[in-house]
Amino acid sequence: MAEAKYHRVIIKLSGEALAGEIGFGLEHRILDSIARQIKELSDAHVQTAVVVGGGNIWRGVSGSQRGMDRATADYMGMLATVINALALQDALEGCGVQTRVQSAIEMRQIAEPYIRRRAIRHLEKGRVVIFAAGTGNPFFSTDTTAALRAAEIEAEVILMAKKVDGIYDDDPMKNARAKKYQELTYSEILNLELEVMDSTAASLCRNNNIPILVFSILEEGNIFRAVMGETIGTIVGRD
Repeated sequence: MAEAKYHRVIIKLSGEALAGEIGFGLEHRILDSIARQIKELSDAHVQTAVVVGGGNIWRGVSGSQRGMDRATADYMGMLATVINALALQDALEGCGVQTRVQSAIEMRQIAEPYIRRRAIRHLEKGRVVIFAAGTGNPFFSTDTTAALRAAEIEAEVILMAKKVDGIYDDDPMKNARAKKYQELTYSEILNLELEVMDSTAASLCRNNNIPILVFSILEEGNIFRAVMGETIGTIVGRD
């Protein structure tokens, strides 16, 4: 087997991707596909951590737009990410992959508390670590969680698995002429206001020189291809 380009990675999974064609909740076909792909990384001895979103169940921003207190809405969103993390853990363990869920909000009965050194030790032992409940603070997205955790555990890349196959200058689902970018800098992401991740997350990645690879999760095998260094999706790197 060829040598992997990256040896410690964070996969950022959007909640919407977990919903698949259903659009809400969890599509088990997608969960099983993601679990199989992550198992490929585990078998190749790539240290893998995952940050999951919760938009397939609840989005804090949507709740606040309807008049709900923003902090309350965001805490609800964090709980949605825990549901997704447990579902992914179950799918991974069904494939024989040792997995730990670490939650930024303490809930001892179902997940470990997030402890940086413990997370790194799990990775070194070949376990997949799923980071749930965001940063544990309202007003921060799970994109920011991915950037923060990547910096903390010294991940070599953030793999942003989405429904689209890269970054475009417009919504490719609505505009057939939307242009796909092959490569971008952190500054271009911020200056062009491309809807890849929020500005806090992009700034964290730039400050810590963490590359971001945006690609489609819907094509099975893409996670492994990304880690092996194949040219897929859009890469975001230093200015």
